[in-house]
Amino acid sequence: MAAHEDQLPWELIEEILSRVSPKYLVPFRVVCKRWKAILDDKTFINNHKETFRFILATKSKIYSVSMDPKILVRELSLDIPGLEAQKPKKLVSCDEFLICSMDKGAAVCNPWLKQTTWISEPSFRFYGIGHRDSNNRSEESVYKTIWNSTTGWKIHDLASGTWIDMGSESSDSNQGKKGPKMHSTSGVFLNGTLFWIVTSDETAFLYCILLDFPTEGFYLYCELPFGMSHALDALVLRLFNGDRFSVLKQCYVTKKIEIWVTKNKVNVEDGRDVVWMNFMTFSIPNFPGLVPFAYPQQPSYFIHKNERLVVCFCDESGKAWIYVMAENKLIDKVKIESVVDPWPLHCTYFPNLVSVPQGLRDEVKSEV
Repeated sequence: MAAHEDQLPWELIEEILSRVSPKYLVPFRVVCKRWKAILDDKTFINNHKETFRFILATKSKIYSVSMDPKILVRELSLDIPGLEAQKPKKLVSCDEFLICSMDKGAAVCNPWLKQTTWISEPSFRFYGIGHRDSNNRSEESVYKTIWNSTTGWKIHDLASGTWIDMGSESSDSNQGKKGPKMHSTSGVFLNGTLFWIVTSDETAFLYCILLDFPTEGFYLYCELPFGMSHALDALVLRLFNGDRFSVLKQCYVTKKIEIWVTKNKVNVEDGRDVVWMNFMTFSIPNFPGLVPFAYPQQPSYFIHKNERLVVCFCDESGKAWIYVMAENKLIDKVKIESVVDPWPLHCTYFPNLVSVPQGLRDEVKSEV
């Protein structure tokens, strides 16, 4: 292998690898340290010919949406029990994985590698996935998922298949079965911890909270820099530059959009020093609401190269759109015509080469 590497420029090797199907790239990571560095580099993944930025789901179909240089929609083939008969209940991107929640459980997927783990649970709703390794992840990372119902919360260990009840009634520290009142079931995973936006019963403000998997309890983390003015305000939490938070807010009344980010790297163990700053603001005439009144669903978004805001949402007729904005202007907008069914679920998803946790992955069977 070394002799061939000496004959080929690294730029050409990268170009060749960028045309290889993602599911075949995983074993290439052990060829040599340089290949591993290339394949783990986000720039390489972003430039891969089959990369994408959004996932959309309808009854029987799941699509990927890529954006460079133009919008391209592809149908994905994923083994998700029940998908052929029903539309997913929820579609959530959480760290490396895509979560597709169905009537009788949830599928944990890496859509780029076409890998799926099925978790059967007809009585609880899926809320997130994380692992115990707070600073690093490895093949031995202990992945766990969190579920909720009217009776409380519980945690599922992907490797062993065991379930753990999360304890007694909620206390002054915000722990317990009742848990928080979540604004959205779409959480963010950072350094071994899951974060959600929640509403407070006492005030109109919103807070970030975390579920710390090592101690398995809910904790108030920090206050967001604004409150909600309307039930249909758009409000979405995401990671920013890998180690900070960003929040998109759109006022339902004025249609003004704000992007807030944390000033410094997030310390997941202490939210008292969190400082928020306004990163982008858009007041564009005749701009649509990102949360449709007819079918309330939060938008999906990402920030491209710290310069442009890219948003996916459904309009009032149920059609999916991609909007691109910068410098308080609408740069581009595209209707996703190839997704025929109205009101598709959607989420932001960045491809990666992290394999779906073992456990039940090889035992996926239709149970509906």
